[in-house]
Amino acid sequence: MVYFLIFVSAIFVNNVVLSQFLGICPFLGVSKKIDTALGMGAAVTFVLTLATIITYLLQMLLDKFGLGFLQTILFILVIAALVQMIEIILKKISPSLYQALGVFLPLITTNCCILGVAILVANSTYKLPAGASYGLGTGTWFAFCTAIGFALALVLFAGIREQLELSDTPKAMKGTPIALLTAGLLAMAFMGFSGVV
Repeated sequence: MVYFLIFVSAIFVNNVVLSQFLGICPFLGVSKKIDTALGMGAAVTFVLTLATIITYLLQMLLDKFGLGFLQTILFILVIAALVQMIEIILKKISPSLYQALGVFLPLITTNCCILGVAILVANSTYKLPAGASYGLGTGTWFAFCTAIGFALALVLFAGIREQLELSDTPKAMKGTPIALLTAGLLAMAFMGFSGVV
């Protein structure tokens, strides 16, 4: 039951983009087409889940040796190295997948959503539903569900923006103004889930 509550909470109630405002840059920058939004969502899901596992284990070592002050810099290095390693592996193993995700992988390195979730899980500072405590399993599940929530918000926003391109929008509202207004309305729509968990 705890895993289901984490699933609902991370995707709908506390969506990382729409309620915590992490990952806004790719949310606004990569959301003009559904195809690119899907690619970015898949890449973020993969990297966020792996980065959370590695940084959680690294945090255990930092705590053991009293080196907690190195957390942020080490987490950034781990995320950058992980993205670089994934890029190299994909280039050798699956060139077609590398070409599909190649544009998005460097963007993931600077996505604050990944660092934010890794720090939340490593520090156990985020309140999980039903009083659950973080472990490697629940932390990884939370990171995966958070990435799915990020991807869902990105794809929904991309679909709305594609429709807005076809609609008769006033000249003063075209482009960024209507995108920001739409993002605000989407965030308000997700607030409707706040009483669920």
